[in-house]
Amino acid sequence: MLSDYLSTIDWSRAQFAMTAIYHWLFVPLTLGLGFLIAIMETLYVRTKDPFWLRTTKFWMRLFGINFAIGVATGLILEFEFGTNWSNYSHFVGDIFGAPLAIEGIFAFFLESTFIAVMFFGWRKVSSGFHLTATWLTAIGANLSAWWILVANSWMQYPVGCDFNLETVRNEMSSFSAVALSPVAVNKFFHTVTSSFVLAALFVVGVSAWYLLRRREQQMARKSIAIASAFGFVFALVTAFTGDRSGAIVARVQPMKLAALEALYEGREGAPLTAVGVLRPEAERTNDDNAFYFKIDIPKMLSLMSFRDADAFVPGINDLVYGNEERGILSAAEKMERGRVAVDELGRYRAAREAGDTAAIAETASKFDRSTPEGEAFLRDHFAYFGYGYLDRPEQIVPNVPLLFYSFRVMVGAGCFFILLLGLVWWLNRRDRLADKRWLLWVAVWTVPLAYLASQAGWIVAEVGRQPWAIQDLMPVGVAASKIPSGSVAVTFFLFLALFTALLIAELSILFRQIKIGPKND
Repeated sequence: MLSDYLSTIDWSRAQFAMTAIYHWLFVPLTLGLGFLIAIMETLYVRTKDPFWLRTTKFWMRLFGINFAIGVATGLILEFEFGTNWSNYSHFVGDIFGAPLAIEGIFAFFLESTFIAVMFFGWRKVSSGFHLTATWLTAIGANLSAWWILVANSWMQYPVGCDFNLETVRNEMSSFSAVALSPVAVNKFFHTVTSSFVLAALFVVGVSAWYLLRRREQQMARKSIAIASAFGFVFALVTAFTGDRSGAIVARVQPMKLAALEALYEGREGAPLTAVGVLRPEAERTNDDNAFYFKIDIPKMLSLMSFRDADAFVPGINDLVYGNEERGILSAAEKMERGRVAVDELGRYRAAREAGDTAAIAETASKFDRSTPEGEAFLRDHFAYFGYGYLDRPEQIVPNVPLLFYSFRVMVGAGCFFILLLGLVWWLNRRDRLADKRWLLWVAVWTVPLAYLASQAGWIVAEVGRQPWAIQDLMPVGVAASKIPSGSVAVTFFLFLALFTALLIAELSILFRQIKIGPKND
């Protein structure tokens, strides 16, 4: 039944979101802590100081606890593409599957092979070989992130592919275009550098706890010295890549940008809303009634988006209802064009089933990029293929309040992290940090804030793309598998219980190991 299928979509979305949220609780710490451990072990190999060996092994234990559970949740996440999103997997499996396969075959095996040496190779291999294994483990973890983010970025900005009419699939035409698209490159650097910041804040927070407890003073100060400098540098890089992300989104996902700013009416010299409180959805129809109050930075949105303070930034209403003066098609027009493409695809399939060679040739010519007719059809109609499955224009608007507030949590926290890490590094360098107990407590409680900011970043990325599974090509409703909603609901609660148990177990073990502290070799 249609109602059953629609509820299946809702359950599938909820399950995937829940799995992704839990998975991302473990991944960012792994990406950054691996490099911090490698730096500490490098100091041990160069100085032969047992202190650095003891310190390295302590942080390595915390890394291992987090790594093991992150792998378990990540594997389930990838399997869900085949179970809950089979239509999506069929439509773009040739493209989406390639980076995931590379991640599994190359990066994951690199990481998994050398992590065994890293944990169990002490006194079994030379110090140089062990150090190499530690660096390769950190590099492997980030290579895994690269290929996963390439796959995700293609969903945001589908490039390097052609539509195969016979198989009804998008197939890769340029691997380099997929792997090196501006969205993929910038997303990778923004994601991993923000993860480095989270790992640095984790090390600073745990070390601050030791200083508050008057324990492991030397380890805490030395760890803070490395982590705060590491985190401060990459917090600045994260801010730079975040600014670059805004400029890219403005060009390839203008609706996401408009929703982030709750900008309903496009304008030249658009301001950036620094702080604001949104009105209920029913009252938000234009910029005059979108907010109870807000504080704007004049022209900043235009400057950040298009590097021009007077540039025109389209708003939600422009993108939904069109703006002829600016050459922006309405969603209704795109839906009509998309339905033409969907109908032509249906005609082709019907002609093949009937064996009508004339009709096959006629419809196939419209999807042939090598002819002027085909090029025009693909540009004017197939480019809006996904819109043909929408029911109403307003469906292209994502959840504005969720995006608006999540974006400000992410950006506000990022600015705070830069200030905190810089201050901690300076005071620790001058040997005055241990006396600032209030700042040590701030550092401890910043750790959960770092995780909140990391999750907010993914909410911005993924909720901002809705209703699309693949931007403009496939709505989420079409991507889902046609399976009973009850099956997805049962697995949702099973995974929820399992992941919650894993999270509780990880936190319990993590806190216990932190309480125990470094062990003598």
